[in-house]
Amino acid sequence: MTRRDIRVRRIYDPAEAGDGIRVLVDRVWPRGIRKEAAALDEWVKDVAPSTELRKWYGHVPEKFAQFEARYRDELATPVARTALDHLRTLAEDDALTLLTATRDVDHSQAAVLATLLREPR
Repeated sequence: MTRRDIRVRRIYDPAEAGDGIRVLVDRVWPRGIRKEAAALDEWVKDVAPSTELRKWYGHVPEKFAQFEARYRDELATPVARTALDHLRTLAEDDALTLLTATRDVDHSQAAVLATLLREPR
């Protein structure tokens, strides 16, 4: 598999056979989902945006470009970089599905991560 086998889905959607490794990339556990029912392989909180950035963004699509730039800056910190490298490693061996509770996955941190993971290093 290659790094191009990266998907972004909502955690509320049922798992699919082609999901590969399923990783939650939210800092906060999603409401209404029991951990046993989440069909997760991992929960990588350290790659999620800071609480401050998440609250500032508020999932307002008009702020997405600014959010993405600020989030990429946060991903340069040592802890976040280590978590991002872990996701890269997972993506080398299997399909990788990044899960988020966000309704608009195209304007989410998971979408930013998928773009980063698809880029050559």
